[in-house]
Amino acid sequence: MSNFIDFNSAKKLHEMQQSQNRISKLFNIQYPIIQAGMIWHSGWKLASAVSNCGGLGLIGAGSMYPDVLRENIQKCKQATNKPFGVNVPMLYPNLEEVIQIILEEGVKIVFTSAGSPKTYTETLQKEGLKVAHVVSSTKFAVKCEDAGVDAIVAEGFEAGGHNGRDETTTFCLIPNVKQHISKPLIAAGGIALGSQMKAAMILGADGVQIGSRFAATTEASAHENWKKKITELNEGDTLLTLKELAPVRMVKNKFFNELEGIYQTGRNTEALVASLGRARAKRGMFEGDMEDGELEIGQVSALIHDVLPVETVFSNLLKEFEEAKAPSF
Repeated sequence: MSNFIDFNSAKKLHEMQQSQNRISKLFNIQYPIIQAGMIWHSGWKLASAVSNCGGLGLIGAGSMYPDVLRENIQKCKQATNKPFGVNVPMLYPNLEEVIQIILEEGVKIVFTSAGSPKTYTETLQKEGLKVAHVVSSTKFAVKCEDAGVDAIVAEGFEAGGHNGRDETTTFCLIPNVKQHISKPLIAAGGIALGSQMKAAMILGADGVQIGSRFAATTEASAHENWKKKITELNEGDTLLTLKELAPVRMVKNKFFNELEGIYQTGRNTEALVASLGRARAKRGMFEGDMEDGELEIGQVSALIHDVLPVETVFSNLLKEFEEAKAPSF
């Protein structure tokens, strides 16, 4: 990969991160930018590209069978000599096998989500791994600190995919979590621009986790139909739904309207499960069915207008971060 980060703003940011940033030091990365481990998007190509640019790439284990996960880890190790990690949703099957593969393949960083941080944190840390856990509330951030995780990802409900029930925005969540924990804090949800990254860090975050912007990159493993759709979304085109099962933010399409029809006739959980069926997310984001598939993306998709290489996304983030200044008064 070419050394594209050669302008003054990136140099200043690099110096700042090396001297004082807790996330950069914790994960031994150049910039405190983590790419979210999104299902059907975050394969080895995306993770390695982000890591090669100086951030932390995460392979999304949630949409991978164990053997596929192992293959992605091995290919990622071949594609980068920089740190990368694996995101592991705790509610998925084959969890013990997934953890064993991570240990066997020598992965050094794991982000866990959708479950208790106590489940595997101690086990992984004993093997020398760094562990971060994703939460959507201050209450669970405190539980993470008690569980001894190395870092906490606090995700506002602007985020795409599975989400918190309380609908707390990132701007409210980050400063509140910051008041209650001492561990390094990563902000997630509604971040696609360098200016938003700076805002999150001003609010108390040590770094950011970005999903939607990296979903619309050439290296993401999602279907091209879906990537194009992301660039066409406007404000209000996504909504948090399915709180009766597991809250998820998705695009309003034919499938979404079917769910809304079930709500109009009553909150019948069995009917929701039947409509959801199996592999809806794969059908939409990986296979490209824009009508009957489940399409998960954040509100910030309204700010994403192009499918770009990861290298360009990074360059833009760093430039925007440096240029973002609050007006005086």
